[in-house]
Amino acid sequence: MDFKYEIAKLIAQSCGLDIEEIVDTIEIPKADMGDYAFPCFRLAKVFRKAPPLIAAEIAEKLGTSEYVERFEVVGGYINFFVNKTSLTGGIIDDILKKGGDYVKTDIGKGKTVCIDYSSPNIAKPFHIGHLRSTVIGNSLYRIYNAMGYKSFGINHLGDWGTQFGKLISAYKRWGNKEEIEEKGISELTRLYVKFHTEAEIDPSLNDEARGYLVKMQEGDEEALSLWKWFVDISMKEFNRVYDMLDIKFDAYTGESFYNEMMPAVVEEIKSKGILKESEGAQVVDLEEYKMPPCLILRSDGGTLYPTRDITAALYRKKTYDFAKCLYVTAIDQKLHFAQWFKVLELMGYDWAADELVHIPFGLVNLGAEGKLSTRSGHVVLMEDVLREAVEKTEKIIEEKNPDLENKKEIAAQVGIGAVIFDDMFNSRIKNIAFDWNKILNFEGETGPYVQYTHARACSIMRKAGLEGAPENVDYSLITDKSSLALVKALGDFPAKLIEAGEKYEPFIISRQLIEICQSFNRFYRDNSILGSEGEVRKARLALVYAAKTAIKEGLYLLGIKAPERM
Repeated sequence: MDFKYEIAKLIAQSCGLDIEEIVDTIEIPKADMGDYAFPCFRLAKVFRKAPPLIAAEIAEKLGTSEYVERFEVVGGYINFFVNKTSLTGGIIDDILKKGGDYVKTDIGKGKTVCIDYSSPNIAKPFHIGHLRSTVIGNSLYRIYNAMGYKSFGINHLGDWGTQFGKLISAYKRWGNKEEIEEKGISELTRLYVKFHTEAEIDPSLNDEARGYLVKMQEGDEEALSLWKWFVDISMKEFNRVYDMLDIKFDAYTGESFYNEMMPAVVEEIKSKGILKESEGAQVVDLEEYKMPPCLILRSDGGTLYPTRDITAALYRKKTYDFAKCLYVTAIDQKLHFAQWFKVLELMGYDWAADELVHIPFGLVNLGAEGKLSTRSGHVVLMEDVLREAVEKTEKIIEEKNPDLENKKEIAAQVGIGAVIFDDMFNSRIKNIAFDWNKILNFEGETGPYVQYTHARACSIMRKAGLEGAPENVDYSLITDKSSLALVKALGDFPAKLIEAGEKYEPFIISRQLIEICQSFNRFYRDNSILGSEGEVRKARLALVYAAKTAIKEGLYLLGIKAPERM
């Protein structure tokens, strides 16, 4: 039951406003002030009266509805108290019938959203700095699918460029095939770091590296064979981390995929008359838009990141006809995206202004670990962080529930889930302070707390002997304050999903999960569930089942597992 819509119909009948406009205006007031509130302040100019007077006049003309118990005028607001049985029955019944799908919408039906995320560099460590792009992008992928869109996840791998010339040079000088096969990316990183150390002493090494890149570009068999080997070695390690995170992509089209397409795009930019020479390089002047020039070609004719990104966007629009293409990268790339988005607009592609969206995020603050740098070899590996999270969780389980079955599997679900949840508990633009004590706290506003609440609800259902949802429930028996607060939290979830998608903010889902879990635990504290009898017991178990279902769906949207035992 859409109570906002029912209330909007009542209001529309008394004042002649548009129903959809009223729905968008209706708010959720503070506890005890009602279930929904209609503010009349913006009507002051229309009706030329004070908001409290407008509220009183509309209230006088309001009709009756089986879904509205009563209403009150408070200042410039009309507060509505809905029929509790209708509210409870409408929300719980919807969840019992649809399961986790009750959250979903068809807003995006028939539309595609491309999401460019994770995108590590080949032959470099998959470090903790990649965490945010990877998990935020994965959550947005799931959120947009739930909104009815077809999500298409793209891992735009950094698999081309000067670093490969450097790596080939380093391998041919100091490398060993067996060691690379055995140690993987760690050995490639050692060679990369060694190259930079040696190049500081002998700068001619940089010329040698550029020469190998030219060979790659010209199709040299040996150079390309080494490059392909580095890619295969890297992907093996990347996929191990993606498996731990339960993340998959629809395409791994990295920078090299667009190599043959770029010359035509450069020619197109030239043909539009916006490409200019600047100190030997080819640029698009963006001074009019208060931005530095966007470099398209280096002075030696080599392509740059903007060239590749413009080419990739044109390919994706042609191939997928996306309604939006999202780029999930750190905030320090904000200017880069603004520049090449503007170049596409100047090329005549109007869709670039509305359909290309940079999704920036803040940094991970590791405290004493300091800033990450592959050149110096100082990195914190993502795999090490995830494994440590699992190990720490195993120790907690050993202390609290040593007889738990499948301890290792559950420790992985909880430990990795804790890292993901912590990343998405605040707005993505905020920096994260990485703190194990906070991340793995089972009692705070954390992933383990949400998972434990889900496991508690599952335990109640098991003890009640119910595998599925109760049937023929008398919702009029759910009347106490804590039960109704839980029902409302469950009912708010579908709107929060849409808000999370429209704002590109998974933290809205994580905060709603905390609200549901806190409401559930208050309901659990205030009501005897298994100790109650008859129809009351059945009604309370229906609410437990609904909460369990919603929590599991919310965790899925964040990319987190929902253990049934903890």
